Amino acid sequence: MIVSMVNVKGGVGKTTTAVNLSAAFAGEGGLRTLLVDLDPQGSATFSLGIGQDDAYPSAAELLLGNLPVQDVIRETDVEGLDLVAGSMALARADLVLARKHQPYRRLAHCLVPVRRRYDMVIIDCPPGLGVLSLNGLGASHAYVVPVVPHDLDMEALNRCVFAMETVQGLARKPGLLGILLTMVDHRTRVTDEVVAGIREAYGRRVLGTEIPINVRLAEAPGYGKTIFEHEGWSAGAQAYRLLGGEILKRARRDGLI
Repeated sequence: MIVSMVNVKGGVGKTTTAVNLSAAFAGEGGLRTLLVDLDPQGSATFSLGIGQDDAYPSAAELLLGNLPVQDVIRETDVEGLDLVAGSMALARADLVLARKHQPYRRLAHCLVPVRRRYDMVIIDCPPGLGVLSLNGLGASHAYVVPVVPHDLDMEALNRCVFAMETVQGLARKPGLLGILLTMVDHRTRVTDEVVAGIREAYGRRVLGTEIPINVRLAEAPGYGKTIFEHEGWSAGAQAYRLLGGEILKRARRDGLI
């Protein structure tokens, strides 16, 4: 199954979720997993201990160049987790891919040779619905929308869901696997109100698992580690274990695995 993390807004926990959900599937769950970093900032790559100087070959060479996916994939320190790195070279994607035939279908075609090698493929998309995010979505069976329970983020969520329902030109039309509440702090009344509003508006489309605001989650990328390597029994790690199980349950329900 291929799943993209997507939102029109940045700073909502897409990368944190992509990295730690991948680690939950691989190191924790024993599933052979590939993480694809499509963000030019390469934050998912950095979170796994790989800096920009070491990111070549990256998703840019896969999408914009001629390197086959087998030559771009690298192993990580997490058992069972491989990576297609992100790099600043992806910043050229809008210009380069726009000139190609079926520009939103490039990643789907590139992943075909290794698709059967992995149980799960997680794609970390950049903010917005530009050509890179649409490539991620076009390669995916489903997508997850992480959202912080703030008023402005709820407005971005509404725009994202509407845009996804109307997007055209993808290799396949992925389904919404779930809306994920991240950086949740139930100590504040406004958080409770916004969480309740999102759950009322979107019902079962909102995942039951919530990712709490957690200092260990914030620390882990600086050490180049997943939350399970950094602090395996923190509230953040336990939340991502639960999320991995819920995602698999929903995927089975929807016939995706």
